[in-house]
Amino acid sequence: MVLYQPYFLALLAEALGGQGEVTEGLEMLAAALTLVEKTEERWYEAELYRLQGELILQSLSVTPSYPIPRAEAEACFRKALDIAGQQEAKSLELCAATSLARLWQSQDKSQEAYDLLAPVYSWFMEGFDTADLKDAKLLLEELS
Repeated sequence: MVLYQPYFLALLAEALGGQGEVTEGLEMLAAALTLVEKTEERWYEAELYRLQGELILQSLSVTPSYPIPRAEAEACFRKALDIAGQQEAKSLELCAATSLARLWQSQDKSQEAYDLLAPVYSWFMEGFDTADLKDAKLLLEELS
């Protein structure tokens, strides 16, 4: 049975990335995205693309001056934002916006980052003690 398999592959990919096994993590995400296309189980698709972007950025530690991964990561974050927006998945949209804003912050695009993240953050009326909202608030404070 493949039900929830993309989700579990994402968890595995994130764990692998946390252990520095970026290539293996990206392979898990590729497998998860293949399953999403095959099964049309798309509820976690935005997060798959966001995680892919994060792992691509993590790979920069090997070749930090190589610009292509930054563009690939940005494309992943944008795709995650689009998918989450279409699905009206506000929490996933917040995560994708936070990742993209953090990337832009590192590229000296602080105003663009703030303009992206602030409206997404403002949608939330509760849950401000959750890790994702705390992370977004901290980033917004850094950007302002």
